[in-house]
Amino acid sequence: MMNKELMTAKILEAKATQGVSWEKLASAIGLSPVFTTSACLGMNSLTEDKAFALCESLGLDKEVAATLQVCPKKSWDDAIPQDPLIYRLYEIVGVYGDTLKELIHEKFGDGIMSAIDFTMDVEKEENPKGDRVVVTMNGKFLPYKAW
Repeated sequence: MMNKELMTAKILEAKATQGVSWEKLASAIGLSPVFTTSACLGMNSLTEDKAFALCESLGLDKEVAATLQVCPKKSWDDAIPQDPLIYRLYEIVGVYGDTLKELIHEKFGDGIMSAIDFTMDVEKEENPKGDRVVVTMNGKFLPYKAW
């Protein structure tokens, strides 16, 4: 079976060749652009029907569809990313992570925000001083249990 890295390369090549956006691809398979992109980049998996629909949209073979269905190993380098956009997300967590933790604990109690029962949207907000990126994260609160 093909690995997730080769799968991603094939998807990105087909996407670029066809000039299709993540939004259009997601719409074609009935999922959100964020989740679809994440699965294509190897960080989530798709059900069989969604994997085959995506591959049909891009003209990719069943080996790519099979790899899209494999549960991913979610890991990343321990080093701080060099890509400026990804680095800024690390910076946001570094600056506001403890603040978010305090506010979530104050409002909900001791627990975490799920990244499994989770949705995220990315929107563009037009602004005369410079367009704004609006990222909305929505995760189920999971309280810690005492036993």
